[in-house]
Amino acid sequence: MALIGNYLPRQCGIATFTTDLAAAIVENDPDIDCFAVAMNDRQEGYEYPPAVRFQINQSKLNDYSRAADYLNTSHVDVVCLQHEYGIFGGQRGSFIIELARSLQMPLVTTLHTLLRDPGPLEHRIVTELGQLSETLVVMSERGRKFLRETYRVPDSKITLIHHGIPDIPFLDQDPCRSKFVADDKIMILTFGLLSPGKGIEYMVDALPDIVRAHPQVQYFVVGATHPHLKAESGEDYRLSLHHRAEQLGVAENIIFYDRFLDRDDLLEMIRAADLYVTPYLNEAQIVSGTLAYALGAGKAVVSTPYWHAQEMLADDRGRLVPFKDPRALAATVNELLECPEERYAMRTRAYEYCRPMVMAEMGRHYLEAFTAAKARYVQAPGERPALETLGEREPRLPQINLQHVRLMTDGTGMLQHAKYTVPDRAHGYCVDDNARALIAVNMAQALGTADAPLTELSAIYLSFLDDAFNHDTGRFRNFMSYDRKWLEQTGSEDAHGRALWALGVVAGHGFNQGQVAVATDLFRDALPALEHFPDSRAIAFSVLGIQAYLLKNGEDHEVRELMKTLGDRLRNRFRQYATDEWCWHEETLTYDNGRLPQALMACGRAIGDDDMVSLGLRVLTWLRDIQIDSPGGWFSPVGNHGWYPRSGTRAQYDQQPLEAAAMVAACAEAHACTGDDEWVQLASTCFNWYLGNNDQRIKLYDHTGGGCRDGLHCNGVNENRGAESTLSYVLSLLDIYNLRGLTTG
Repeated sequence: MALIGNYLPRQCGIATFTTDLAAAIVENDPDIDCFAVAMNDRQEGYEYPPAVRFQINQSKLNDYSRAADYLNTSHVDVVCLQHEYGIFGGQRGSFIIELARSLQMPLVTTLHTLLRDPGPLEHRIVTELGQLSETLVVMSERGRKFLRETYRVPDSKITLIHHGIPDIPFLDQDPCRSKFVADDKIMILTFGLLSPGKGIEYMVDALPDIVRAHPQVQYFVVGATHPHLKAESGEDYRLSLHHRAEQLGVAENIIFYDRFLDRDDLLEMIRAADLYVTPYLNEAQIVSGTLAYALGAGKAVVSTPYWHAQEMLADDRGRLVPFKDPRALAATVNELLECPEERYAMRTRAYEYCRPMVMAEMGRHYLEAFTAAKARYVQAPGERPALETLGEREPRLPQINLQHVRLMTDGTGMLQHAKYTVPDRAHGYCVDDNARALIAVNMAQALGTADAPLTELSAIYLSFLDDAFNHDTGRFRNFMSYDRKWLEQTGSEDAHGRALWALGVVAGHGFNQGQVAVATDLFRDALPALEHFPDSRAIAFSVLGIQAYLLKNGEDHEVRELMKTLGDRLRNRFRQYATDEWCWHEETLTYDNGRLPQALMACGRAIGDDDMVSLGLRVLTWLRDIQIDSPGGWFSPVGNHGWYPRSGTRAQYDQQPLEAAAMVAACAEAHACTGDDEWVQLASTCFNWYLGNNDQRIKLYDHTGGGCRDGLHCNGVNENRGAESTLSYVLSLLDIYNLRGLTTG
């Protein structure tokens, strides 16, 4: 059998759990061949033990299908997936669906996080995993309740197996204490990866009251800073705790163990503790491995009432205190320290309750779940495709390659043009391309490829837009020469709309808080200019920016009302010009066409206007019908040598990468509105234009360098690889990545 998840020596709770589960399975049956497929959050991976036989780079979609191929050819009887949104690539970890859908054996999924009020994407991921899995394992009764009521999973598919715990002896005075504290000290412990969500600051705030009553208290905060937090903000949180303790005069009563403890060291630390505290900040934690470990060791526990704590500490197995209430925390800790008999009774109740959760028992329960899942799978194998058809049904996508984007970028911004693969400085920079680039790198970060260079690139493009904004006119300039001189005071309406779109993406999706703040301020400063914009594309780009902005700023009713106004303005343009035969907003079909129906659908979906969504779908259907080659079935966009006048003939060439990108994005929005997978297929058809499925049967994408050729001509391709074409390809690929794994397949 194979386990999929993080694995030690990666430092996180899922890695510890997966490693423990593998050991528990083998402990129950040493003849079982149990190995792991490990998730990597960094390119170089980790120094894994032999039990790890395959590794997945979480941000590379193709690694997931390769892992499925490996498992399908490895005589695996059962796969057990450890699901946590944050350990897989794609939006909210959607890439894992690619693997789950391709498996040719029963799947048992352990849900380490369950949300009571999930967003549409989180709900869909868990729902589809429920459909693809023979069994869903939860670790609490509340998890079972959520699966039934929120995700509509039948009870027959749900199995409760508690988080495993080490089998530690119950001792009144553990000999491990002498390794950490003197006999006259009281040891209070919190352990786990350090991050702001753990609420340690409230325990620090409680310490003065505790120390006044019990000066001998030593509070141990054990664990390294979470690697992802450390990469983003260093040790800021830990340093803030140090500073807080010094200000409160309790620095001498806190010991920080800034490292990830191996199992033996951790167990000794737990055994030594007199009291364990988990001051988490909110209720939305369905399972806590640290809490299970502490209770299983027979420790007296004080905790805030997150979901798992409510269940585990019921029947006086521990004490609950309100969230973010240091006074209540101090009072409860002091009460327990002053009542050793009650503390001992509490420890006894906790220890006895947890005996069925020891690792060996967890392993036995999982083996029972695997056996039952295999039996169900054999009896009702479902409708998965045959193994040999998987490659044809779900073709592997190119990897996300930003090499040419980086090559075209300097300290000022992204250059507009290239001579073949070489950046051309003669034409300088423009807002249009830097806005597209800003959208692309933030989308790439959202897919789990958030490395430091992407953050740096995002800062460069955002800085360019910031400098481009003319506060005197309230408008963006567009063109800048290579010597950093603006060539105009006011750029096009298109450039203004694209800039707003990019700023909305950062304001609504951004990962760096400083960049989010700059983008939000600039976004709001640039909105008033839209009041008198007549250009439909500029309006469409702005609507898309507002759609992204509202994801994080949904209570901004003024901006939402502006979106409605812009959507109505766009709809009125179509009503003015469109007929059954000519479903367009003006007399000529020109460039970036798919953005118009995309904006109509996005606006209609955001404001609940079904008529606007229907109009967007109708326009997109019309574009599809005139741009899909009927004999061959490939995408053949309107060319820019003559465009497509209402009363004339459609130009076949030059076909531009911009058109494919707009259609792919519009199809993605249509799928979001309808859930109909025909739009996913159309998106793939349009994307494949870059890969040679076009009128000339020539690839426009350069797999080696990551650039995209500038256009398709009647006699071949334009070999230059400029910013617009390369970014069009990158944005298309990112949209396809977002779609892959979210279809019903």
